[in-house]
Amino acid sequence: MRQNKRSARILIATLVALTLYVVSRLSLKNYSGLGFDKNVSSVNTISGPLWYWSWIAAGFVGVFTFVLIMWPVFFHRKKSEEFPKQTQYNVPVEIAYTLIPFIIVAGLFFYTARDESKITKVDSYSTAPHNIHVNAQQWSWQIGYDDAGTGPNTVVTGTPAQPPVIYMPLGQKVLFTITSTDVDHGFWIPAFMIQVQALPGVTNHLEFAGTKLGTYPGRCNILCGRNHSQMLFSVKVVTPAQYQSYINTLKAAA
Repeated sequence: MRQNKRSARILIATLVALTLYVVSRLSLKNYSGLGFDKNVSSVNTISGPLWYWSWIAAGFVGVFTFVLIMWPVFFHRKKSEEFPKQTQYNVPVEIAYTLIPFIIVAGLFFYTARDESKITKVDSYSTAPHNIHVNAQQWSWQIGYDDAGTGPNTVVTGTPAQPPVIYMPLGQKVLFTITSTDVDHGFWIPAFMIQVQALPGVTNHLEFAGTKLGTYPGRCNILCGRNHSQMLFSVKVVTPAQYQSYINTLKAAA
């Protein structure tokens, strides 16, 4: 019996030490992106911490569940042929395993709703710093820039062979107006942790800023037909001067 208690204390101390070590390595300044680059857009800044801490919470739940499973394996093994003591119910335990999951789900729901309201908040069309129109069609995208004016030559139409490039000025918000010509599509930029549906007859909006220079792949993430896998595009975050130079090129073409 003493040996079992001693082993239990050693196991608990080891798990506590391991958990504290992992948490110390996952400080907000040092955590990895867990599949995403950090701070590449204003969306990542909002949703990134929720993503990371959700994984940390899942890790705690996983470790705790593992301990509960292994505890009877090591410390309640069959020692004789005597029939073990039977327990009909345990009110504190039943309250705990009902209340703890409820608190976890409620917490995730609260922070998800809070961050979603920030991400989906957009300026009006007239007050947005920049407006870009994205129209999905089988099997590519049409990109129009209000900064370049109107006209057929200011609309960039991609093809499966030549996916279009969407230019964004670094650190400046862009209001995207998302539409579809034919069927349901999905406007998805994985690195920015954001997607919005492009639906026929429906106009959706999305506003965010690119906060790190670079080129980021995008794609349609709703099965839209035969060449769905070829509905690609990329987002290029450039300096404001480079963005203006690109807009001037479109104006000259118009």
